[in-house]
Amino acid sequence: MAILARLTRNLVIAIPLTMVLGLVYGSVAPVAWLTALVVPLTLLMVYPMMVNLKLKQLWQSGGARALGLAQLINFAVIPFVAFAMGRLWFAEQPYLALGLLLAALLPTSGMTISWTGFAKGDVATAIKMTVVGLLLGSLVTPLYVQALMGASIPVDMLAVFRQILLVVGLPLVAGQLTRHYLVGKHGQAAFQKTWAPRFPPLSTLGVLGIVFVAMALKADELVGQPALLIEIAVPLLALYLINFALSTWVAHRFLSRGDGIALVYGTVMRNLSIALALAMNAFGEAGTDAALLVALAYVVQVQAAAWYVRLTPRLFGPAEEGA
Repeated sequence: MAILARLTRNLVIAIPLTMVLGLVYGSVAPVAWLTALVVPLTLLMVYPMMVNLKLKQLWQSGGARALGLAQLINFAVIPFVAFAMGRLWFAEQPYLALGLLLAALLPTSGMTISWTGFAKGDVATAIKMTVVGLLLGSLVTPLYVQALMGASIPVDMLAVFRQILLVVGLPLVAGQLTRHYLVGKHGQAAFQKTWAPRFPPLSTLGVLGIVFVAMALKADELVGQPALLIEIAVPLLALYLINFALSTWVAHRFLSRGDGIALVYGTVMRNLSIALALAMNAFGEAGTDAALLVALAYVVQVQAAAWYVRLTPRLFGPAEEGA
């Protein structure tokens, strides 16, 4: 657990290293058997984050304007920006365009809450954004994918909905039951202090496993086209820059400091774990192209979030005393 906790704190190093290991393994060893690991790794990746998801936070007052603005950015702006960029940049590679769209369709993760706290933003608002973003993203993703990508790739709506139930619904129910059991047995204070910190590192293990599998399965293609990673990185960087710029402007224009910081991290931080799970499970072998893009998005997202924390005092001013 100590090793996993350290990896969780250093994803910006752990994920590229895992990508390299997957590439090396896929270049020298058989990879067909790795597909059997996709579903268990998916559940290992998503279930732990659901244990710490505070659904009750939805019913607490406050942060309504920030919550509404976040959903407008998350579902009325960024998916269409990603779709347009995918059409332009990956005109001949529709599954890479799908990966960009999936990364843009599933907002918020546990890191939304963490980074908001690091930047001295309103954590309660960030929790609401995380819950609402997860639920809304899970509901609308199949519809967006069908409407925007249906002409370019075959989209089995029933299969996508089944995968949403598998990678979101089942872990959500199991995670909340686990939380209820542990809180009932040990109390809320003991759960927060002792049990809650144990789950994110397990999710990291699942993330690294899926990234390894995705890279190993794409190894032959990447060895033959080493410039592909750079080709993927350019639109990813552009998407995150647009997202940060838009969210920061909206936060400055319409919100208080605390809610504004929550808005930025509630719109820029994407639930890449679920996006990666969908890419690997819902679109067959071709989905590894999408998974490759999402895996690289982890590197961009973690690094960008860390830099934004450093810039927050300049952008929003110093935090209030006691914040």
